[in-house]
Amino acid sequence: MTRTTPTTRTVVAEASGLTKDFGSVAVLRGISLSIQAGEFVSVVGPSGSGKSTLLYCLSGLEPPTTGQVSLMGTPLGPLRRNALARLRRDHLGFVFQSYNLIPSMSAWENVALPSRLAKRRIPESAVDAALERVGLRAQAGQRPSELSGGQQQRVAIARVLLAEPDIVFADEPTGALDTASGAQVLALLRQAASGGRAVVLVTHDLNAAAVADRVLVLGDGTIHQELLKPAPEEVFAAVNRATEEAGHAATGPA
Repeated sequence: MTRTTPTTRTVVAEASGLTKDFGSVAVLRGISLSIQAGEFVSVVGPSGSGKSTLLYCLSGLEPPTTGQVSLMGTPLGPLRRNALARLRRDHLGFVFQSYNLIPSMSAWENVALPSRLAKRRIPESAVDAALERVGLRAQAGQRPSELSGGQQQRVAIARVLLAEPDIVFADEPTGALDTASGAQVLALLRQAASGGRAVVLVTHDLNAAAVADRVLVLGDGTIHQELLKPAPEEVFAAVNRATEEAGHAATGPA
């Protein structure tokens, strides 16, 4: 396994000896990693390699079977449910393929909703500015059904930008989008990571993965390889190797 170590910065997320089993199936097999402030990290790998499971464990949405996850220096294991919910609310942002917008609310109201639920005083101008950043100020009054898929995803990103989280977790955010809309969403995530905010992207789009500062290539529940600022063809080659090795492991020796 090849590893490259990025320049040391503030660690915002860390996993040590992380495993995750679903019944008798081992999905993650002893993963250790760290994410630094300002990093854009993508996670790729063949189907079933544990990409989304890793994201859910890192973000506290799914407890690991063994091992430890820390966010902003706080170990998640000892936290009670309410404390974990507060940590996610105060420090994390999420962007999913399904957008997770409220159909009866306007784009403006969807962007403002998490801050209002957290009882944070957000001026209306800040909501306007978040929509402006994603190019949707003119669509502020429209409901999700009146927006394209790409526009809905940009509303979801505006919602994250307004909250200014320390870490953004994005799970296949371009999976349902056309090429142009997907490129816009990736550019916004790239910008989010440039201001000291970390972004962790799970994607099956290997060209999209290559936009990141660092690419983690998973294979059979482990980190098969880490690539630093790779070209798309390097990501393709690494995923192919991980797929081949996972196939050999599944079939065993001839």
